[in-house]
Amino acid sequence: MLKAPGLGAAVGGVAAVLHFAGALKSAPPLAALPFDLTVAAALGLFALLPLLAAGRAWSADARIALPLAACGALWLWLVLAGAWSPSRTILQAKLSDAVLLGPPMLLAGLAVAGEGRALRAGADVALAIGVFVAGAIAWGLATDRVVLGGLPGAQPEQVRVQYQIAGLAIASAAALAAVRAAEARHIAARLAWLALVTLLAAAALLPGGRAALAALVLALAVAPAIALWRRGRRGQALGWPFAVFAGAALMLAAVLGDPPLAAGLRTVERLAEGEVAQSSGRLALWRAAAEQGGAALPWGLGTGGFAIAAGHGERRGLYPHNHPLEALAEGGLPGLLFWVVAFGGGAVAAVTLGARAEGWRAARVAALALPMALSVMVSTDLGNRMAWFALGLALGLGVAADDRDVRALRQAGA
Repeated sequence: MLKAPGLGAAVGGVAAVLHFAGALKSAPPLAALPFDLTVAAALGLFALLPLLAAGRAWSADARIALPLAACGALWLWLVLAGAWSPSRTILQAKLSDAVLLGPPMLLAGLAVAGEGRALRAGADVALAIGVFVAGAIAWGLATDRVVLGGLPGAQPEQVRVQYQIAGLAIASAAALAAVRAAEARHIAARLAWLALVTLLAAAALLPGGRAALAALVLALAVAPAIALWRRGRRGQALGWPFAVFAGAALMLAAVLGDPPLAAGLRTVERLAEGEVAQSSGRLALWRAAAEQGGAALPWGLGTGGFAIAAGHGERRGLYPHNHPLEALAEGGLPGLLFWVVAFGGGAVAAVTLGARAEGWRAARVAALALPMALSVMVSTDLGNRMAWFALGLALGLGVAADDRDVRALRQAGA
């Protein structure tokens, strides 16, 4: 039973559902589920992971050791830094998310990226989720059944869309569809996949997430180029990113030049508001994080202490919106060092490992991880489970899993 081929696929599929559970819960058809999809997916994933671990022979590249050790040091430091934090509410919530959920999500990412069937299934399910979310939001906006963002429960007659997470799901789906186009052998299949990419790119203009739109362009430029390069189509690989950037610029120019068309596209409307960092409030948060963190050197404000120090009280949503600044402000120099080695070192390891991994693996990991890589710099906080899962996927390029026969192993050891 441990060798069942479907086990890896099940782990990958459930992991993708958990990764994008926030986007799925924003979709009108699933918003009324009688249970929490995040909890259900987490229970399913954490039940399947031990079976997958027991049924595979695992090996790991030494290059992922230092980032993994830094992850452990960062989690430990966040706990220690909580001792001098002025917060109680934010501290408890952040430690629960970062220290309790972070390690299993990191391990899940390692397992999914290291097991071929899990990665293929996870990518396929993520693609389906992105298409579903894009269609559901478009339908919800057309029928006035959704509201983009805002306070929970402010408009009970409408489904509140977590547009940032929905945009990330669409971004990964578009990149995965482009990877499938690069891998397709027949022109008809390539055109069909590219048509889907175009539709998903257009759908990304609906929710309102500017960071998610940038993540789409980044993932769409890089992931298919990896697939093309590894298939020996070097010229197409080099030209693909330029085609993506040019296409995105032309699309935005055409939409912005047509006010009636832009009126219903929330992402475009927000782009037209002016300077992005200033209008979103991020610039003020970044400045406050740098100032407060600098004043609290070398040990930092304490885990969860930024919002209070910045005068916002126990409001977790007003975090620095930048991982390194958050690590510096709340964890001081040790926190920043551990984060740089964990995430920065993880990025370096992923690039070097991806250069030698199978092209299909590297391309799919890039499509799934790059949107979150950008998000950790402009949007999310250290407690976001998606960030830890994405880091696990990146480091998982250094993990390999092979089926093993448990009875044969027992006989060999007898």
